[in-house]
Amino acid sequence: MLAAAAGVLTAVSPAGADTGAAAPDKHRPGRTVDVQLLSFNDLHGNLEPPQGSSGTVTETQADGTTKTVPAGGAEYLATSLRNARKGHEYSVTAAGGDMIGASPLMSGLFHDEPTIEALNKLDLDVTSVGNHEFDEGRAELSRMQNGGCHPKEGCYEKGKTFPGADFPYLAANVTDEKTGKPILKPYTVWKHKGVKIGFIGVTLEGTPDIVTAEGVKGLKFHDEVETINKYAKELQRKGVKSIVALIHEGGLPASPSYNYDCDNGGAGKGISGPIVDIAKNITPKVDALVTGHTHQAYTCTVPDPSGTPRTVTSAASFGRLYTDTTLTYDRRTGDIVRTSVKGAHAANHVVDREQPKAPDMTSLIGRWNKLAAPIANKPVGYISADINGRGSTAYETPLGDTIADAQLEALSPSDKGGAQIAFMNPGGIRSDLAYKASGSEGDGVVTYGEAFTVQPFTNMMNVIDLTGSQLITALQQQVSGANEASPRILQVSKGLTYTLDLTKSGKDRIVTDSVKLNGAAIDPAKTYRVALNEFIAGGGDGFPAFKEGKNKLVGASDLDAFTAYLGAHSSQSSPLDPPKADRITIVK
Repeated sequence: MLAAAAGVLTAVSPAGADTGAAAPDKHRPGRTVDVQLLSFNDLHGNLEPPQGSSGTVTETQADGTTKTVPAGGAEYLATSLRNARKGHEYSVTAAGGDMIGASPLMSGLFHDEPTIEALNKLDLDVTSVGNHEFDEGRAELSRMQNGGCHPKEGCYEKGKTFPGADFPYLAANVTDEKTGKPILKPYTVWKHKGVKIGFIGVTLEGTPDIVTAEGVKGLKFHDEVETINKYAKELQRKGVKSIVALIHEGGLPASPSYNYDCDNGGAGKGISGPIVDIAKNITPKVDALVTGHTHQAYTCTVPDPSGTPRTVTSAASFGRLYTDTTLTYDRRTGDIVRTSVKGAHAANHVVDREQPKAPDMTSLIGRWNKLAAPIANKPVGYISADINGRGSTAYETPLGDTIADAQLEALSPSDKGGAQIAFMNPGGIRSDLAYKASGSEGDGVVTYGEAFTVQPFTNMMNVIDLTGSQLITALQQQVSGANEASPRILQVSKGLTYTLDLTKSGKDRIVTDSVKLNGAAIDPAKTYRVALNEFIAGGGDGFPAFKEGKNKLVGASDLDAFTAYLGAHSSQSSPLDPPKADRITIVK
């Protein structure tokens, strides 16, 4: 692994590595050396194999058909990375952010200390911050880096103090509002036998729009391109000419298969989204981009400003894939060899569950699970089939409807807020409810741990007054403004119906006169009581209309509302059926 000190990483041979000299380049013997860059992103504390569709990847077969492959889990990720490193003396492992936050209960219950411990064992060398690293605020992120027991809950294991991350978290574009200085290191340098590679880490500039206000209080987030270009110059002034950017922002591939050819039809033709413009504008001084945030899988080449192909990769999420990229390092120039014909070679690989488990990860998971078991294994409900949420590609999902109904029921009593409508943001639904048992609880049983995995943020519920006009505006903001390019369709409670016309553009996609509550058209002048979590009530996810709400009442947490609903509406003999998800009529 690599020891971090004053922004410099010094390599020692990875476990199982062949420590002989690297094979010389056949064209220029001894001048170049291949450096293996292993990377992943958006782990989100998924140390155990993810459930439902969140625990599979789509693979295209030789005949053009596709199949789903079970994938993920720290026990298998550790084995995959350790096997991949064998025979590679020059190997570095990096990540693209969101290692923690929105985590399943086993990690989330302990403020993600288990995940940091696991990443240390995985020999992660460096990562950028992601938006979810700010879920609990700057001070908690600092604790993740530097160690120390939780300020309120203390140490979780007798005689053990949380040591913090062995690897540096990079936050080049996150500064203190008062001092203007980065809150963590902006970059670090990996060194091994004369080879030097700099890593610059950034999160998306729009992080404040998708994190609670308290989580980013006192911080300023800067443009990704400007920041990376600035520090690339600084690294070059210090003699570091080989540079990799770790960017917690991503793209949308043309295919859901992890192994599709992103460059079919031309470099970068198979990807769209924010990362494309970012990649096209980052200085050619940067040799490769490791990205994330969108939870998609791709290995693409996008031309840099000089027109030279440059590798842009993402390994989906939840530890289901890892990327293996070969960087050819020129010892004479100190730079990565990139030509007008070819960039670095990169490929995504499945973290399959057919391989042996890493014993140290099995032990780690067992230790933390034992601490979590009294809470995690408690049954909270029963379902008759999968209720898909995160894994669904539909705008309206069965689990989204279930959660919105739960919130409406919890907050509709007059003394709880008198809610008439409830909205749930789709990004807050982190998993599916899987019918198949994840442990010994039995098929169809929903445990507290599984419910927590679906809603891990413990956002407090709010009930606010909105006029019918404000309500319509909020619905329009799903498909306009910040959300026009990538719509965020709110999940709605029973009784609210409307038509989403995708043949139109912007706010016109919401058919205004179709918006009804219990069959009656929404009256623009009438006041409605609306339930929603504190994140979107504060304007998060691009919904400023909700910030205009009046007469706010704070209720139970979203998780408490969810578990109460499951308990009230299901039993072993009468499990909950998936709702039809027919409240939003889609016109294509």
